[in-house]
Amino acid sequence: MIFDENNNVKERESARAILVGASTGEDISYSLEELRALAQAAEIEVLGVMEQYLDSFRAATLIGSGKLQELAAFCEEMDADLVIFNDELSGMQLRNIEEVVGIKVIDRTILILDIFADRAVSKEGKLQVELAQLQYRMPRLLGFGKALSRLGGGIGTRGPGEKKLETDRRHIRRRMDEIKKELAALKDDRSVQRARREKSGLPVVALAGYTNSGKSSLMNRLLAMQSKEDKQVFEKDMLFATLDTAQRLINLDDNRSFILIDTVGFVSRLPHGLVDAFKATLEEVTMADLILHVVDASIEEKDFHAEVTNGVLRELGAADKENIIVFNKIDLAPDFEPLGYGQDAVCISCRTGQGIEELTELIKKKLFSDIELTELLVPYDRGDAVSALIGKVKPLELEYRADGTYIKAELSAEDRGRWQKFIMSAKA
Repeated sequence: MIFDENNNVKERESARAILVGASTGEDISYSLEELRALAQAAEIEVLGVMEQYLDSFRAATLIGSGKLQELAAFCEEMDADLVIFNDELSGMQLRNIEEVVGIKVIDRTILILDIFADRAVSKEGKLQVELAQLQYRMPRLLGFGKALSRLGGGIGTRGPGEKKLETDRRHIRRRMDEIKKELAALKDDRSVQRARREKSGLPVVALAGYTNSGKSSLMNRLLAMQSKEDKQVFEKDMLFATLDTAQRLINLDDNRSFILIDTVGFVSRLPHGLVDAFKATLEEVTMADLILHVVDASIEEKDFHAEVTNGVLRELGAADKENIIVFNKIDLAPDFEPLGYGQDAVCISCRTGQGIEELTELIKKKLFSDIELTELLVPYDRGDAVSALIGKVKPLELEYRADGTYIKAELSAEDRGRWQKFIMSAKA
């Protein structure tokens, strides 16, 4: 793939890119390797990498003028048609760098946004990505030059004497407002779905973690244990293989069930606009009863990946949620021990099934440890309590007796407290 003048990807046999990383002291080697993986995920051939360590970033071009000339020569020598910067560039920097190197220049944010745009399937996912793209482009209109002229041109779209830059801004603002309204409507639909889940009384478990850590693979492994292969989600060994939220019913072997939700993966330097745009979807994490934080145990950067995920969870307001750290791909790291991660850490392999049983037992402990078989007798003048109780849990027995409605059900500690006055007895 290669990017056109609108910074959208267009088909070609293969885009040929040079990666550029700049640093004022910190080690960026891993970040550049991740940028290479992102480029590969966008089907871009990486011809080479250029790094520069400098005292301070240059306002006009990020890197030094000498290094920029060296980059131009490197691009010509390698016959590159694209330059990808690891750092986010301003509109002025994009324009200035392109004038020197003579080929298309994008940054890490544009690349991630394009991958998201290519992978989004649902209407909501597509709208979220488009919103993030427009939020990114708005302050960079000058740098994109004529690139945004197609956003909404045509007869009657310009005011008398109005500058084109202001016209572009007006089109973007209008489209952003439209998208926000559509997303708000979809959020309302999801709230209805969430209310329906809450009425069912089923607990919700959300998968979270770095991209390509194995969240979708874990969901599919749990579904395969129930012979629900037809319900499995797409999975692939690549960054951001799946973006859209998926939810599946997981039935455990003791007749207990929970809803498992898969969410978009995270990555370092994830564009803030993407986090904002996807907050409506990611709020499923904040509403979950339990978070499964999936980490790739086979890589050296596992702690870094875990911290990036924790950072996004903090931003979402879900840092204090009950969670289990799930170290996946343990078959590739047989000597790994989750020391220092607390008791709620488990090692698994979605590929071989190792540790899955231990994980499900830990999930049951977290979700159902306070469940007790409880008998209640509700007076007939409290039909409201009967309706609320039956709406929350599925009775194991329901009998209309002379002195009231008898109900036997498995209740949580919270529900037992709510209906304490009607409890006849409680058995563990």
